Amino acid sequence: MDILVIGGGLAGLAAALDLAGRGHRVAVVERKQYPFHKVCGEYVSNEVLPYLQRLDADPAVLAPAVISQFLVSSPGGRTLTLPLDLGGFGVSRYVLDDFLYQKAVAQGVTFYLKCTVTDVVFDDKTDQHRATLADGRVLTARVVLGAYGKRTNLDRQLQRPFFSQRSPYLGVKYHLRLAGFPRDVIALHNFADGYAGISAIEEDKLCFCYLTTRHNLRQHGTIPAMEQAILAKNPFLRDILGTAEVLYPQPEVINEISFAPKQPVEQHILMCGDAAGLITPLCGNGMAMALHGAALGAAAAHDFLSSHTSRAGMEATYTRAWTAQFSNRLRVGRAVQRLFGGPILSELVVGSLRYWPAAVRALMRRTHGESF
Repeated sequence: MDILVIGGGLAGLAAALDLAGRGHRVAVVERKQYPFHKVCGEYVSNEVLPYLQRLDADPAVLAPAVISQFLVSSPGGRTLTLPLDLGGFGVSRYVLDDFLYQKAVAQGVTFYLKCTVTDVVFDDKTDQHRATLADGRVLTARVVLGAYGKRTNLDRQLQRPFFSQRSPYLGVKYHLRLAGFPRDVIALHNFADGYAGISAIEEDKLCFCYLTTRHNLRQHGTIPAMEQAILAKNPFLRDILGTAEVLYPQPEVINEISFAPKQPVEQHILMCGDAAGLITPLCGNGMAMALHGAALGAAAAHDFLSSHTSRAGMEATYTRAWTAQFSNRLRVGRAVQRLFGGPILSELVVGSLRYWPAAVRALMRRTHGESF
């Protein structure tokens, strides 16, 4: 095959669609069966719309929520509200990923579902990758895109430095119904050592997703106990937790969320989405970054497969493009995250920014891109 994509999330599916549309033979390995839920804020900046439309995957057919306002609250309940320059839309990963998967199948992409890749080796003699699946099958490809998310055992096999560094963060996500919540607002509510995002998705549902620490969970023993003891100190979160209807019995949870820097190319694998770098959820733009990274990776791979550049040229081009688009965004995101989570500092920051909206807009521009 021409392209093997490891991971069938947003970045993997978009890259597969893009490359198949350019005439390449593409296969995707995904460890789950569509549709499925993922821990994700489920807000997408409108910067991605031209790209999705080019892929014949306009999300408008999914009837997403139209989001134009941003609200942030401090742990004590101070608020700041601003318009979003580009705006965005809300749609669940359960719906969006399945939509892109169906598009990719129709485009001729081969899927290996409920499978995992345990090892990838590049053979200099054949100029190809050999990927071993957990069931022993071996797939060969001229180009491999790594789009497998925040952290997997494949990172250990590739000896990526961040994998050996423990991260204190975990993420929790629910889908809710909550009467009266405005469908044009994405809200970020701070609490001790964390923050929660809530925004509308398709139908009459809301995505409620928060980042916290293992320490908070260990201290209180269970997620419900932690929510009542820690999150509910913020009056907005207390109201959400007390009145919302939870739409599935157990939350989605992910551990070891790392915001440490990563490399966009590892052992000749082009990394996309969270596998290349994870922006802090406070900046709310991870889904758009995943799709933009897919566009960059697909373009670089196409040039190589079309004999317009060498493998070294492909990797250098992708690294430069990825760095130019995302390295500053990730750096600013890590800096912004340090301003929140501590109750006293969060109160000061939100209280000050209420009188300095230009600074908030500048931060938002530094963590969001332009239409592509």
